[in-house]
Amino acid sequence: MRAFLFPLLIVLSCLAAPARAADTAGKGDHQADVAAIQKIVEQFKAAIIAHDGQTLGSLFLQDHDSWLSVADEQTWAAVKARHPDARKVVPDSWKKFAEFVQTAPKPVEERFYNVRIDTNGAVASVWFDFDFLVDGKVTNRGSESWQMVRAEDGWKISSMLFSIGR
Repeated sequence: MRAFLFPLLIVLSCLAAPARAADTAGKGDHQADVAAIQKIVEQFKAAIIAHDGQTLGSLFLQDHDSWLSVADEQTWAAVKARHPDARKVVPDSWKKFAEFVQTAPKPVEERFYNVRIDTNGAVASVWFDFDFLVDGKVTNRGSESWQMVRAEDGWKISSMLFSIGR
């Protein structure tokens, strides 16, 4: 039995070594991707504070505009009571948001909490809780999700979904 186990252990250890090396290489690339995406998150926040619609717009995939807001149940009930024809899911665009940021007469800021990033190196998702402030007051609070792609010129936001709540 011992004569059989020794060669088996050698074969198994040879097979495991390349797998660990591949995993380590993959983790290094993954960490670099997560760091690059985290940089986009920080640029997004800084552009809002600086009223820099041009930088904000540069973070998005230019020829794609998937942007949706969804009212949470409490907000939806309040809106529906005042505006019976209002929609719960509202399409919009990053271009309009960048223009709003650029021209806002008061300070604006988006604070992010519990940021989670997942990527395979080609696509990524970013999920976080947020507070959106205008003139230092919270005007919206909820959760936000970005779908991202690694384009020829780096990571870009391809779509955004966020909840509307208080």
